[in-house]
Amino acid sequence: MLRLVTLLAVAVAVYLAVTAVQVWKTGQRYEPRAAGAIVVMGAAQYDGVPSPDLRARLDQAALLWHQHYATTLMVTGSKEPGDLYTEAQASARYLESVGIPASDILQAGGRNSWDNLSEAAPTLLARGEGTVLVVTDKFHEARSLAIASSVGLTPYPTPAQHSPIRGFAAVPYYAKETVGVAVGRIIGFDNLDHLA
Repeated sequence: MLRLVTLLAVAVAVYLAVTAVQVWKTGQRYEPRAAGAIVVMGAAQYDGVPSPDLRARLDQAALLWHQHYATTLMVTGSKEPGDLYTEAQASARYLESVGIPASDILQAGGRNSWDNLSEAAPTLLARGEGTVLVVTDKFHEARSLAIASSVGLTPYPTPAQHSPIRGFAAVPYYAKETVGVAVGRIIGFDNLDHLA
């Protein structure tokens, strides 16, 4: 029995270690290419003003748009009780303020990563824009790509290059995402995000 428990513990440790490397390596990939749309994963906003983290994602998305990788931007995220704006609305307002036409911006809701992408996917697929560039933080890229693939999109990583969450401050986020990716692969990413 002790040997079985030891083997199981070693297997779990190896699985988590391999996943951690994969999460880190995915965050280092930056693969812009012609796509149907640029999808921005939601993050906090304050009374219609994007948080520094969300702003870094939006600046990255705006750069990709200006570089003509896609003409459609899909912003995502709902709101907390009492908020006047959703994350998507705050994102759209910001993108318009930096010169992107409202007609090029689509919005999807969602309180977590699964909801963001599962709500965005039907609209994008119906428009023939299933190939997407996913903009989020480096530590969040692996899980976002996995979810995007599972809802029928063909995603490529384009993480925010100037996120304020970096260095040692990013370590807890990488740890959380490692567990999230490891567990999500086993139970499904839809079940993972609905457990949170």
